[in-house]
Amino acid sequence: MNRQAPQDIDLTACEREPIHIPGSIQPHGVLLAIRLSDRTLAYASANIEAVFGLAPTAALGRSFAELMPALARAFEAPLADLPPAGTTRTLGTLQIATAQGPASFEAAISRSGDCAVLELEEPPSETVPGLEAIYPTLRRFVEQLQGASTVDTLCPLAAQAIRHMTGFDRVLIYRFDEQWNGTVVAEDRNDALPSYLDLRFPASDIPAQARELYRRNRLRIIPDADYTPVPIQSRDPAPLDLSDSVLRSVSPVHLEYMRNMGTLASMSISILRDGRLWGLISCHSKRPKRISLQVRNACDFLTQIFSLQLEARENTVLAENRVRLGHVQTRLLAHMAAEDYFITGLVNHPEDLMLLAGAQGAAVLTQDHCWCLGNAPGEDEVRALLAWLSRHHQEDVFATDRLPDLYPPARTYADRASGLLAISISKAHASYVLWFRPEVVQTVKWGGNPEKPVHEEAGSGRLHPRRSFEIWKETVQGRSLPWDRSEVEAVKELRNAIVGIVLRRAEELAALSEELRRSNKELEAFSYSVSHDLRAPFRHIVGYSELLKKHEWAALSEKGKRYIDTIIDSAYTAGTLVDNLLRFSQMGRTALKPRQVDIAALVDEIRHRLAQDAAGRRIEWAIGDLPPVVADPALIRLVFENLMDNAVKYTRPRDIARIEIGSARGEDETIFFVRDNGVGFDMRYIDKLFGVFQRLHRIEDFEGTGIGLANVRRIVERHGGRAWAEGAPERGATFFVALPDENEGAA
Repeated sequence: MNRQAPQDIDLTACEREPIHIPGSIQPHGVLLAIRLSDRTLAYASANIEAVFGLAPTAALGRSFAELMPALARAFEAPLADLPPAGTTRTLGTLQIATAQGPASFEAAISRSGDCAVLELEEPPSETVPGLEAIYPTLRRFVEQLQGASTVDTLCPLAAQAIRHMTGFDRVLIYRFDEQWNGTVVAEDRNDALPSYLDLRFPASDIPAQARELYRRNRLRIIPDADYTPVPIQSRDPAPLDLSDSVLRSVSPVHLEYMRNMGTLASMSISILRDGRLWGLISCHSKRPKRISLQVRNACDFLTQIFSLQLEARENTVLAENRVRLGHVQTRLLAHMAAEDYFITGLVNHPEDLMLLAGAQGAAVLTQDHCWCLGNAPGEDEVRALLAWLSRHHQEDVFATDRLPDLYPPARTYADRASGLLAISISKAHASYVLWFRPEVVQTVKWGGNPEKPVHEEAGSGRLHPRRSFEIWKETVQGRSLPWDRSEVEAVKELRNAIVGIVLRRAEELAALSEELRRSNKELEAFSYSVSHDLRAPFRHIVGYSELLKKHEWAALSEKGKRYIDTIIDSAYTAGTLVDNLLRFSQMGRTALKPRQVDIAALVDEIRHRLAQDAAGRRIEWAIGDLPPVVADPALIRLVFENLMDNAVKYTRPRDIARIEIGSARGEDETIFFVRDNGVGFDMRYIDKLFGVFQRLHRIEDFEGTGIGLANVRRIVERHGGRAWAEGAPERGATFFVALPDENEGAA
C-alpha cells in the first residue's frame, strides 16, 4: 500500500463524481421517464426490450399511451398528481403485461426536471416476510422505546429490529461527527460478517455529494455488488437526474468498496435530525440479497420513528443541561450586578465562570487588562491567541475542540487549551471571555487505514477504496472533549446579558454626552459673545495708538516711543487672537455647505500666495496627485492654509525648505498629507498639538496664536474625517488629513 499518492493522482475525484446522473440503473428493475408536456417517452432503460418487447430506439419520443396503453392507464392518476421534487412515492404491487405474460411489479414514481420517472421492480423470488410478519416487530420496537432513556440504549434496538425484518447478516447504526467521519455506535449481526462496533470510518468513504443524496433519498439498496448496469437510452443529450430514483446505479468505486468489505448486498436508511444527516442504518449481506419494496418501506417507517425518538432523547438531555447551566448563569449575573464594574463579578468568581462552560481554565480580556483563571495559558499566550482570534474569526461565539490544528502555537500549551470556547463582548475594544479545555489523548480505532491508497494499473495511477478493513489504530492528540450544544448556548446567553449591561452603560454615557453637548453649545455661545465684544476695544487701542504715534511721535522720548510700539504690537496680537478665537467658535455653529472641491487648484493657489510672503527664501515644493473631494470649500481651504502656512513657517531655519503635499487611498477615504523638513516636534507631546492655545515652540522663535491646528482638527472632524501628525525634533513633520468619500451627511 502506498502511503503517498503520485502528484498526478487527483485524490478528490470521488468528491466530484456526478453520482446523481450515472446514466444507468441496477438490473432488478425497469425505468421509464415520461415527458410531462406531451406524455411521450423521453428516457427508458435498455431492458424494456427484454421485459416489454419494445426496442428503446424505436419507442423513444412516442406517446406513452400508444406504446403501453395498459400501463399508461395504471399510471394515469399518479401522473396527474406527482410527488414534489425530492420525494419518491410508492404505488404498491401492480399486475403488468410483459413479453412473457402477466407479471407482478412493485412500482414507484418520482419527478426529475420536466419528466415523471416510473420505476418497476420485480419482487424478489425468495420468500420474504409480508406486512403481517413485519407488524409484530414494529410493535415490539415501539414498546421497547419507552424503556430506552438514552441514545446509547435506543440505537441497539433499531439495529435489532431492522435485521429482524430484513434478514441481513449485519446491521450497523453509523453516526457522523462534525467532520463527517462516521462511527459505528450500535450493531446487530450473525457470524457471517465480522463486527465493526466502535470502529470509525473517514469522511472520504462517503463524499459530500453522496451524503446529499442520502439526505434527499432516505433509502437505497444494492442487491448484488457484481451487477452489470443497465444503460438509460434517450434522444435528449442531457442525462436524467436520478437523485430520487430507487434503481439508480451506484459508483464503481463504491461497488469495489463493498466487495473489499466482503459484502455483496447492502441497504442503507438515512437518519435525519432537523433535516440534517445525523447518521445511517447500514445493512450488509455476505451474499446477494433482494428486499421487497414493502419491507423497505417498513424499514423506512421504523427509521423515522427512531429519528423522532432520537430527537426527543437528545432534546431531553439538552433541556436538563440548560436548566443546570441556567442556575450557574443566574449566579454569575448576580455577581456582576453586585459590582460597580461588571467584569469584576466574573473574575472574582472563577468557579462559576468555568462551570458555565464545563471548562478547566478561563480568561477575561479587556482593552487594558487580562485575567487568567484556573488551568489557563499565560497572559502573553492568551493575548497572542486573542490577536489571532480577532483577525480570523469575527463571529460572536467561537468554539473548537482542536485548537492546535487551527492555531499551531497552541501546541505548546495543549495540556491546558486544546479546546477553546470564546465570546466577544465588545468588538470596538477587542474584549473577550475565553474558556479552555485540556488535551484528552485517545486511541481511535479505524476500520482500516483511513488514507485512500493509489495503485498502479497499466502504467497509470488509479484511486481505489482501501482493500483491508482490519482495525487500524491512531493516537489522537491536541483534542479536547467537544463543547456541548447546551454549553455553547449558555455562554451565548451570557454574552447577550453582558452586551445588555454594556448597552445600559452606553445609554447612561449618551445622556452625559448630551449634557456635555449642551454645555459645549453654551460655551461656544459665550466664546462667540466675548470674542465679538473684544474685537472693537482692541481695534480702538491699535487705532488710537497709531494716531498718537502719528501726531505726537516727535514729542515722545525714546522710552515713550518704545512703549507705543509695544502697545501696538500687543494689541495687534491680541486682536488676531480674538479673531482666531471667534473663527474657532463659529466653526461649531456654522452649517456645512459641501460640494466638490478641486484640491489641486486650491493648493496651487495657496502655494503662490505663500511664495510671495516668503520672498527671498528657497522653498522646494513637491505636489503629488490631489484628487477632488466633497467638502465645505471655505472650511477646507482653511485646513490647507493652516497646514501649508505652518510648513513654510517651521522650515524658516532651513537653507532649503522642502515641502511635499500628496495623497493616498484609504478604506472609503482619501488621505492628504503635508510633509516638511522643518524643526519638527517631540511625539511625546502629540496630545497637545491639536489643542486650543497649545504651542510646542517658543513664541519668540515662531509667531502664532496656537489655534490653527485646533481649527484643522475641528473642521476635519465635522466632515466625518480625522487628523493626526508624525514628527521628530529637527527632522521635520508630516500632517495627515483623512476625508471620507461622502460628506453630504457631515454634521
